[in-house]
Amino acid sequence: MSEIPGRRAELLTDAQVRDCLRWCGERRRYPHRDRVAVLLSVRAGLRAMEIARLRRAHVMTAAGDIGDEIVLEDGICRKGAGRVIPMHRDLRAHVATLFGMVPGGPPDPLILSERAMRSNPEDPDDTRPVCMAPNSIVLMFRQMYGELGLTGFSSHSGRRTFITSAARLITRAGGSLRDVQQLAGHTSLASTQSYVDGSDDAKRRVIKLL
Repeated sequence: MSEIPGRRAELLTDAQVRDCLRWCGERRRYPHRDRVAVLLSVRAGLRAMEIARLRRAHVMTAAGDIGDEIVLEDGICRKGAGRVIPMHRDLRAHVATLFGMVPGGPPDPLILSERAMRSNPEDPDDTRPVCMAPNSIVLMFRQMYGELGLTGFSSHSGRRTFITSAARLITRAGGSLRDVQQLAGHTSLASTQSYVDGSDDAKRRVIKLL
């Protein structure tokens, strides 16, 4: 399920992100899982395909603790663009909640399907944990934005929000657009630039600084 050609997904405000997390708690059967999926999009810039392919090991240290980074291997990313993304504090907190509520080991999917969420880990005949399909993640985002009355938003909105926000803040952190490109997993800087919306307020501020 792809984006509509020629249309750019709308950017999320912080208030809208909070509304999305609240929606997970009020309208979803597994809010802890779905909040992690939302934050992987908005605070880590992951595509639906990457969210679906993520394993617990990708957010864990060698000692088995929750890490400070998301380590994406080439094989789970589009065009093999593996990367390391520092984990946002809110995302890490929700991952800890998910780990505490849903048993599993490093090889298991981070975002389990509903069938797997209902499984009994103590039953040896029960279904092996399976990931939530990319299309199911896309549909979840579509349902969420629709029920929140947000028009023009899609599963790509979180990724666009992450990249645009990072691009606007990166110089403050002492970095450059090259760092944002690496966080996004883009093979070219032009791809990163195409994601970033301009800001009229920023243009006015920079003119005053000249």
